[in-house]
Amino acid sequence: MTTKVEPKTVHATCVVERSFAKPPDVVYAALTDPSKVRQWMDGGGHSELVEFQSDCVEGGRQLLKYKMGPETPIAGAVITNEARFQLIIPGQRILSASTMKIGDHVFSASQVTFELMQTKNGTDLFITHQGAFFEGSDGPERREQGWNLLADNLVSLMAEL
Repeated sequence: MTTKVEPKTVHATCVVERSFAKPPDVVYAALTDPSKVRQWMDGGGHSELVEFQSDCVEGGRQLLKYKMGPETPIAGAVITNEARFQLIIPGQRILSASTMKIGDHVFSASQVTFELMQTKNGTDLFITHQGAFFEGSDGPERREQGWNLLADNLVSLMAEL
């Protein structure tokens, strides 16, 4: 009898959608202007953004370092998310590839696509996260929760613009 071996890497995709009563160029600016990105990428109560860099051009780099809050399973840990922008079509699409790690341990690799669609009421935004989750990862469910939190932060920022 042969036993089936399960892969150690879990692959998952989530899509987070939000609608804005703003034109695509205003939403695009909130996704690319470093001062605006820093505001909505702040982790809120569950983490603190301790380092941030963003150069939103094709080939450019984005670096986010979060210190996890006391109510998280890894309180005090510093998570580094480093991304490279692969494709940018102003006002329409941003695609990045990234890794997340604690120390030197990479626990996930992802491709994230932001797609903006003009509507009669403004702009619909689709955030598609395609991830490979390795040993010690937070897993697909927590990542989707994180993207929903960040998208809600973006909604709050857009209400101020």
